Amino acid sequence: MTCRIEPRTGTAFEVTKGQFLTVIDPMGEQVSDLVAFNAADLREHISSGRSIDYASRLFLTQGDLLYSNRSRPLLKIVADEVGRHDFLLSPCSKDTFRIIYGDENPHHGCQGNLETALVPYGVKPDEIPVAFNVFMNVDVNGQTGEIKVLPPRSQPGARIVFEALDDLVIGMTACSAGQSNNFKFKPIDYFVTDACPQWVSPDAPVSDTVAPASDVS
Repeated sequence: MTCRIEPRTGTAFEVTKGQFLTVIDPMGEQVSDLVAFNAADLREHISSGRSIDYASRLFLTQGDLLYSNRSRPLLKIVADEVGRHDFLLSPCSKDTFRIIYGDENPHHGCQGNLETALVPYGVKPDEIPVAFNVFMNVDVNGQTGEIKVLPPRSQPGARIVFEALDDLVIGMTACSAGQSNNFKFKPIDYFVTDACPQWVSPDAPVSDTVAPASDVS
């Protein structure tokens, strides 16, 4: 069953080792902040530093692993129709909107949504790591290090599929930052399956995994 995360909201749920999480951008150009924790020990969570270090590149895609702060792989990207995601920037928050956008009454952002969604699992606010920002398009200048948040490359119906390599608690949002979503807030869809979706060819390059947007199961 496909579940929907409404605009500027978040959710949390469990997946078991060997299950597959498919994340869908139903309307295009919408980011989802994704965090993952070891269900048996919530002190272990995905780590941008470890994952980027071991992949030796900033932009992770099909075939790459999302490692934990203990250098254990928690998720594997088994299919990716977009090929550009961010693992550098932290979840947007009240301070994000205050400092970057100058908002006097800022939205609580993805940080606030993740904090609320993860309360039932006992995750405290300071324990939320840098998220894997699904579909987020961050350009990095190789000479100066300057970063720019650009509109996502995801078209309506674009998908990415993760395999759970351990029992996990997942937190996800439909990102609240206008800059990340081309200043239009839209939903994110997802579903969890016991088997890898049939359209996925695990050994195919990204360009060969694209299937019709209507085929979402």
